[in-house]
Amino acid sequence: MRAFRFAGAEAVVTGAAHGIGRELALQLARRGSALVLLDRDGDGLAAVADRARREGVAVAGHVVDLADPDATTRTAQRVAREHPGTTLLVNNAGAVLSGRFEQVTVEEFLWSLEVNLVAGVRLTSALLPVLRRNTGSHLVFLSSLFGLVAPPGQTSYAAGKFGVRGFAEALRGELRPAGVGVTTVHPGGVATGIARAARRGSGVSAEQALAGTERFERLLRLPPHVAARTVLDGVERRRARVLVGRDARLADALARALPTVFPDLVARGAVRLARRLPP
Repeated sequence: MRAFRFAGAEAVVTGAAHGIGRELALQLARRGSALVLLDRDGDGLAAVADRARREGVAVAGHVVDLADPDATTRTAQRVAREHPGTTLLVNNAGAVLSGRFEQVTVEEFLWSLEVNLVAGVRLTSALLPVLRRNTGSHLVFLSSLFGLVAPPGQTSYAAGKFGVRGFAEALRGELRPAGVGVTTVHPGGVATGIARAARRGSGVSAEQALAGTERFERLLRLPPHVAARTVLDGVERRRARVLVGRDARLADALARALPTVFPDLVARGAVRLARRLPP
């Protein structure tokens, strides 16, 4: 498969108002791609769109909450209808639900899956006919470090991100004969606001949530613009999988080398961390 060409491409990016999504949008604009940006934060989305337009590319924005199935489906169908030249779909949006499985309701758990997994499925379903028609198209799915390992306390997020990984890997094989590429991305600790924006499970106290956020944020060090550049370089090369950050590369290597031992090590580390948190 030939290298992906950003110049003249039209890219759809979800979760584009902040973090990695924001940097992906801006770097795509600098590489000459027209943009279709999705996010629930209208003000943030408008700010990113304004900056991207300074690069001389066309930019369309759609305010949508990807946790809303009907709104997501309507927006996806509209994008497919209004942007028949789309050649790149980046399913980047994600959200964290704090709390162990017993501290969250089923409804909260399903909310997490809707954002982290199902919304990407809905967008892919609507846009796949467009991507198939356009030669050299590509799909990107942002999984996570927690799509490689599943630590205690991250049941909903890990379920969604492992689901993204499985969906993308199976889809890659299905689309290869059609010449449509698929890249799965596993970012490690990227310095975004995802921890601060986490939704608190019903059984999690405010004190627990704050302490967990503070500890989690200490692990988020890689600048988002570095992560975005790594992702786009991988897309250009049509890589099947992109590991972002040394922590993601280390976790992947250990999970492969010690498939039965490493999950226990992760669990023990999570238990030690939990003991330090307030009750």
